[in-house]
Amino acid sequence: MSSHLTAGQRALLRAALEQRQHQLDRRLADHLGGRSRADHAREVLTQDDDDAPQRESEREMDMALSDIEMQEVGEVSEALKRIDGEAYGLCTTCGNEIPFDRLRAEPWAARCVPCESAREQAARRRGGS
Repeated sequence: MSSHLTAGQRALLRAALEQRQHQLDRRLADHLGGRSRADHAREVLTQDDDDAPQRESEREMDMALSDIEMQEVGEVSEALKRIDGEAYGLCTTCGNEIPFDRLRAEPWAARCVPCESAREQAARRRGGS
């Protein structure tokens, strides 16, 4: 296990991850109303009370929000898989310890702040991956 995190810190982070996972699961279920993403997008697109350009814009925004939530669900799930192992709390890019304060703010963080910043800057240069 990563030595920079105590058992108490890990327990706190696990609880935060589990709470976030439940929040995201509820938000996605509420957002989709029990439908698949495709069915939900189709429903937004075919609503009769709006004009077509407005519906298309709403559908795109709706799908983008859903994509962000789905990505975060994946990140939280991966962190829950890692939390008991030696790799949790270590940057996946440089291998340095991720400070507890960063993990407390974002317990699913897989990278230290410098590596995450560099990754985000590179993505912006490529066009926003």
